[in-house]
Amino acid sequence: MSPPVRAVCASGQRLASRRAARSSQRVFIGVCALMFTASVAATLAHSASMSAMGALPMPGGWSMSTLWMPTCGRTWARTAASFIGMWLVMMAAMMLPSFVPTLLRYRDAVVSRANPGRLALLTMLVSGAYAVVWTALGVAVFALGASLAALVLRWPALARLVPLAVSVIILLAGALQFSTWKARRLACCRATPSLTADAASAWRYGLRVGIDCAGCCGGLTAILLVAGMTDLRLMAAVTAAITAERVAPTGARVARAIGAMAVGGAGLLLIRAIPAG
Repeated sequence: MSPPVRAVCASGQRLASRRAARSSQRVFIGVCALMFTASVAATLAHSASMSAMGALPMPGGWSMSTLWMPTCGRTWARTAASFIGMWLVMMAAMMLPSFVPTLLRYRDAVVSRANPGRLALLTMLVSGAYAVVWTALGVAVFALGASLAALVLRWPALARLVPLAVSVIILLAGALQFSTWKARRLACCRATPSLTADAASAWRYGLRVGIDCAGCCGGLTAILLVAGMTDLRLMAAVTAAITAERVAPTGARVARAIGAMAVGGAGLLLIRAIPAG
């Protein structure tokens, strides 16, 4: 084959490769959009069902969600499974806007070494490992939440301290936004990976991203948990905050601004909670 013919063939192959990559990228974005839409719809449906079930009024002027206890004849196992399912759906709705850019960076890093089919498999492995981390965190959250719910139901004096404890947790979560630890976690979440295009590397990367992500937004997740896990307005605000600090050019500055708002809100809650406590 003459050099001009080889050059034409090579150019055609490169063009076909770029077209395949663009097509794969469009499919990926479309799947992510569908998943986000489905997770938002499921979150709205679950929130509506929880609102219909109501909440338990507690000493100290607050109400406890029935998320944390068996109701209507349900067993603890069924309650835990329901919570984990709700947790995963809610986390998908909240984390996808900030996780998709991470997946795009990963795909850009390995696209030259993987065909579209393999790239899709590697993307699923990264996403699956990421989901494993959040599932484990959901199990831990339910165990802690159910234990605390049992305690406050048993001891009314402890229940009266909950508004004060919530204020302190939000204050600490806001302060965490200013820490170097938070800045490091945020930098890890925003970094472009340098990886090999193999399954083991993709799985390890997904686990690492999941751990960094959970740590990075740990304070904001704690605010959501203690201030109202089924509050759609708060959920939307936390989602916007997590996404902004991940994708904004000045993410660290955005994180500090969010921290300042959280600290200010915690101060107002403390003023209200101290008389009640």
